[in-house]
Amino acid sequence: MTGTAHTPAAPSVPHAPPTPPAQHVVVIGQGHVGLPLALRAAEAGFTVTGVDTDEQRVKRLTAGDPYVGDVPAERLAAALDSGRYRASADYADAEGFDICVITVPVPVRDGVPDRGGIEAAGRAVAPYLRPGAVVVLESTTAPGTTEELLAPLLEETSGLAAGSGFHLGYSPERTDPGNARWTLETTPKVVSGVNVRSLLAVDAFYSRVVRHTVPVSSPRTAELTKIVEDTFRQVNIALVNELATVTGPLGADIREAIEAAATKPYGFLPFQPGPGVGGHRLPVARGELRFAALADEVNGAMPGRVADRVTAGLAARGTAVDGSRVLLLGLAYKRNSGDLRESPALAVAAELTARGARVRAVEPHADPARLPADLLCVELTYQEAAAADVVVVATDHDVFDYPMLARAAPYVFDTRDRCRGGSVERL
Repeated sequence: MTGTAHTPAAPSVPHAPPTPPAQHVVVIGQGHVGLPLALRAAEAGFTVTGVDTDEQRVKRLTAGDPYVGDVPAERLAAALDSGRYRASADYADAEGFDICVITVPVPVRDGVPDRGGIEAAGRAVAPYLRPGAVVVLESTTAPGTTEELLAPLLEETSGLAAGSGFHLGYSPERTDPGNARWTLETTPKVVSGVNVRSLLAVDAFYSRVVRHTVPVSSPRTAELTKIVEDTFRQVNIALVNELATVTGPLGADIREAIEAAATKPYGFLPFQPGPGVGGHRLPVARGELRFAALADEVNGAMPGRVADRVTAGLAARGTAVDGSRVLLLGLAYKRNSGDLRESPALAVAAELTARGARVRAVEPHADPARLPADLLCVELTYQEAAAADVVVVATDHDVFDYPMLARAAPYVFDTRDRCRGGSVERL
């Protein structure tokens, strides 16, 4: 009996479910905080839109030109080439976002923090807020801002309730420009939410971006965490700055004393004196905490004290500060960074200029577009150092040739303890 050969049916293979599209993250503000966060989110697999109202910034980013010192051009190029990052000056590109992080600055105007940038960002992004989306504030601000200022703005336009209709939280930025060890990815990230569901949503995002998160009970606690961190730094720098002003005349070396104190294995953290405090300081603490107010008074006086010392040093060498040629090394507030926010070096330049000095500056790390238009910036050369009546080391970038400087300059005033030699006077 013949028959038709039977071909067994191929076993059924279940089709894998389609890969869901990457979540859309919008980072508002592409500065020292927002740009690294946006690129890190893109590297973590998110589709990221970096929104910045500065169209020149957007053009530079789109062309692959990062203006933030801690962001290499290669890293930006990789993010652009991957298609997971783009920059935009149009809030309409936030449409359909799953996660929005607001990193706009809070500048100080007449001693009061201006939260207008937070308000503007909240109003601009609110029309694109969808049910279940996440909004996180990172801007340095006072406790209560997330719940009392940002939440109502978002709720009013979107018609959604914070905590139930959408997730809302606060996570203080912890950027440390120039720090190769403690980066955005490696620094523990404090996270919070207006309720448990929001906290879980905020934590889920940052857990993909950083190695370790630190959940806290509320946005107010997270906002207060930033106050604690900033005030700790401000107060301790003020302490050593004030000590530096009194120990010199006594014949004692403040830096040697700090180095010796640092050998104590408990109860001490070393801070170094300098021309003041820069970075994104927290002005809210100044009006409400006596320690913070006193620390701000001490640190705020340091640029003037530096100018006084330079004026006296020039006079001792037979030169008046009025008409003198000053070469100021470093304009950033921190070594090996280009961050100019609240930089005391800029205040030193202003103090000396007001006294009639002709100030020239050297700043290799800062974005040239952000440098003061009224300050002549030059390269550090032997000839520049030799032509100056005084060289003031305001920011101790590692790229500066300090031995050459000590040889070439007739007088060096060093606020950062980097130079050695007979022509060098230290703060």
